Amino acid sequence: MIWYVALGSAIGGVARYLVGGWVQLRSGTTFPVQTLLINVSGSFLLGLVQRYALETTSLSPEVRTMLTIGVLGGYTTFSTFSYETLRLVEDGDWRRASAYILLSVVLSIAAALVGVAAARELLALRRRI
Repeated sequence: MIWYVALGSAIGGVARYLVGGWVQLRSGTTFPVQTLLINVSGSFLLGLVQRYALETTSLSPEVRTMLTIGVLGGYTTFSTFSYETLRLVEDGDWRRASAYILLSVVLSIAAALVGVAAARELLALRRRI
C-alpha cells in the first residue's frame, strides 16, 4: 500500500507544480489564484473519487488509496479538509464542522505566522554567525 501512496504522491506533487506554474503565468495577478484553483479542484476530485469508490466496487482499495491519499494528497491536502468537513455536515454535526473549519483556518494561519517568524529569527541568527 505504501508504494501506491508513494507513486500517487509523486504524481500529485508534479501535477500541483505544473498546474500551479501554468495558472500563475497566465493569471497576471498577485492573488494566489493557482493555490485556490488547486485547492478547489482537489476538493472536487476527492469528493468525486471518495463518493464513487465508497458506493461501488469498481476501484480496488489500492487504487482508491493511490488516488485519494497519494495523488490528491500530493496535489492538495485542502481536499481532505473539505471532504472531512462535508462528512461532518452530512452527518448533521454542524457544531463539530464549524469548529473544524474555524480551528483549521485560524490555527493554520497562526502556524504559518509562527513559521515565518521562526524563519526570520533563524536567518537573523545565521547573519550574525
